[in-house]
Amino acid sequence: MAVLNLPEDVDAVEQLLRGTGYVTDESLATIVHLSLRMQRPLLLEGEPGTGKTALAESIAQALDLPLIRLQCYEGIDATQALYDWDFPRQILHLRALEAAGGSAGSNVEEAEKSLYDERFLLARPVLAALRESPAVLLVDEIDRADDEFEAFLLEVLSTYQVTIPEIGTVRATVPPVVVLTSNRTRELHDALKRRCLYHWIDHPGLEREVEILHSRAPEISETLARQVANVVQQLRDGDDLLKPPGVAETLDWARALHALGASELDLATASSTLGALVKYREDRDRVRQALDRLLAV
Repeated sequence: MAVLNLPEDVDAVEQLLRGTGYVTDESLATIVHLSLRMQRPLLLEGEPGTGKTALAESIAQALDLPLIRLQCYEGIDATQALYDWDFPRQILHLRALEAAGGSAGSNVEEAEKSLYDERFLLARPVLAALRESPAVLLVDEIDRADDEFEAFLLEVLSTYQVTIPEIGTVRATVPPVVVLTSNRTRELHDALKRRCLYHWIDHPGLEREVEILHSRAPEISETLARQVANVVQQLRDGDDLLKPPGVAETLDWARALHALGASELDLATASSTLGALVKYREDRDRVRQALDRLLAV
């Protein structure tokens, strides 16, 4: 049976994640450690761009496990998460049987049964995670799905098994490491939350954001990294942007500035690269008007 090698303690978790470039704090490293040790799903909530998805990716990399991602969306159902049948291949299989002389006259029941062989099964993310475990299953933006899908997911996470009528029950030999993310566009049901360990991820503070820049983009100069992080912190502290920049935008902006040869932040270069930092015209105009003040701090 497959064995999952887990880090010994919280410090080991933090060091493993930092080795992948993910800079965490003690509280987040602790909840990741508990999730791994207790084999409980980890539910991460927070504003977009706070590193929820990146954490799941880093866990997979740190533990040397495959990452299997289920991107949720409005209207998703169990079929998109579990499995489907490869209809075109099934049709070709039937034609091959007919060509070989094994059509309706011989054994119809056997022909029908052969259509639902595992070779025609298309495993979607949840089934793939159960079959390939140990693996990391990332259920991204679960808040976009509806109540029915949430109930289905809760059932799977309670037993780590699913039943395929034509084949039988598929059980994970080792429960997958499950990470669910939510941007909190709606409240999740208490039943799902009870099944999970929970953590709210905030935007990082100034020093941690500078550390993230050094970790993810070591080519950025110390001066530029601190100036970029300082401007982003001010933008998040205000309440006049439609979409405050996340960590991903901070990294994009710093890399864009570096690509233009900047080692320090100046008004002209900052203004010309705002497309990497803010993604609404109104936000771009507000930031551009405030750049003098933001750079002076």
